[in-house]
Amino acid sequence: MNIKEKINQLREELNQHNYNYYVLDAPVISDFEFDQMLKQLQQLEEQHPEFFDANSPTQRVGGAVTKNFETVAHEFPMHSLDNSYSEEDLLDWEKRIKKMVDGTVQYTCELKYDGASMNLTYENGILLKAVTRGDGTQGDDVTNNVKTIRSVPLKLKGDFPQKFHIRGEIILPLAGFAKMNEERLEAGEEPYANPRNTASGSLKLQDSAEVARRPLDCLMYGIVGERLPIKTQFESLQKAKEWGFKVPDACTLANSMEEVLQFIHNWDVHRHELPYETDGVVIKVNNLYQQEELGYTAKSPRWAMAFKFKTEQAETVLEKITYQVGRTGAITPVANLKPVQLAGTTVKRASLHNADQIEKLDIRENDTVYVEKGGEIIPKIVGVDFSKRSIASRPTQYITQCPECQTPLTRKEGEAQHYCPNFYGCPPQITGRVQHFISRKAMDIEGLGGETVELLFKAGLIKNYADLYTLKVDQLLPLERMAQKSAENLVAGVEKSKEIPFERVLFALGIRFVGRLLLKNWQNTIRVLICFSLQPKWSS
Repeated sequence: MNIKEKINQLREELNQHNYNYYVLDAPVISDFEFDQMLKQLQQLEEQHPEFFDANSPTQRVGGAVTKNFETVAHEFPMHSLDNSYSEEDLLDWEKRIKKMVDGTVQYTCELKYDGASMNLTYENGILLKAVTRGDGTQGDDVTNNVKTIRSVPLKLKGDFPQKFHIRGEIILPLAGFAKMNEERLEAGEEPYANPRNTASGSLKLQDSAEVARRPLDCLMYGIVGERLPIKTQFESLQKAKEWGFKVPDACTLANSMEEVLQFIHNWDVHRHELPYETDGVVIKVNNLYQQEELGYTAKSPRWAMAFKFKTEQAETVLEKITYQVGRTGAITPVANLKPVQLAGTTVKRASLHNADQIEKLDIRENDTVYVEKGGEIIPKIVGVDFSKRSIASRPTQYITQCPECQTPLTRKEGEAQHYCPNFYGCPPQITGRVQHFISRKAMDIEGLGGETVELLFKAGLIKNYADLYTLKVDQLLPLERMAQKSAENLVAGVEKSKEIPFERVLFALGIRFVGRLLLKNWQNTIRVLICFSLQPKWSS
């Protein structure tokens, strides 16, 4: 086998493994084996640049930088859908359809994915272009960024047409969204608001390598083109699966509106079990000839309707407002609620964000409040039932002193949050910084956890993360639940952390606005060092 054949073989095998893992969710090799194959292909491609292929699996990691995203006209417009919020709306829609077409009408029912709509163009089985929906007639070319999404096939298999477009939704699965927010909180940054906006914003990042690090996914829902060998919408979904696209199994063929409503009722209950956000069901006339006969209004197809689920909301009592102090000194007000069931979970607390939000909604203790789950994840208070407010109620007075150390709070112009400026003396700031320092993505100190940090601080053994490196076994033994072996492991873990790469040490210091991804390469690290070396004094 010559070099070119070897390279092509590795590309085919890696494409198949990508498909198995990201589309079928059924990997047949380990991550280590996959990484070794990818590394081998990268080395061969570097040694033989004459065999470069823009659609090679090695290009998934990104690296291309797009300064300006070119505006591209859609060959076939991407229409928006009419929305329905009641069963009566759907029954009226069915009556209109049956007046306009002859014969039996079947419907496909698909979940409405909550993300960023995308049009992918394929020619000869190769991904040619990826364009956002934009205004429906034109969008932005984000091909470099979309190529990094593992569930988007770069090369198709099977009996695909020579050229066609396929529409889908770029989403951010809930688990990936939660992990991204966890990392941002560790870095002292504001969490993202919801998966949909985060997915959409990711597509417009200039550095495709940054997009590649985000766990984006792509779910397909429709094929368009000229003289396609497809007669129904349901067949198009099956074909898309055969060609290598990711199409969720939660779609069905309905022979009547009664069956459509059964599908809606089922998923209105079970949608919270899905790994991604959905805000409704899309119902389409299945027969493509009937779709063509029905045509379009000025804005929307007559043959499709989006049924929107009602936002799940619960009513409960706000029992008390408390305040948390973060490691950066940021104060976060928290609503402690009478426990209530919402979206399949029991909600006891909700963030009130900041003083402006409390004032805007006029939230007070003992109010009856309406709670929703923002982005299906973070509980939030969206309103107050003023009819149930006591006449003795008084407006909430936002605290003026730190709840932990009683230091007067500060609030800089243009910032929403209040801060405790007692950097060196506020206990939760001190322990929070140490907990960040020892975390897995920072110094990763084995044998040391958050509870132990609290014990060490209360015992007066540490006042900052530098004190960890002077700890001795005999100092640790008097601590609660600290045996000889545990103490030895902790000291050994601290010693081993000295081997951690410098960029992770810099991240571990918890400098405000300096996140882990900023320090991924030495150029950024040097820029950060220069920036802070120019400051006469810095501490956060």
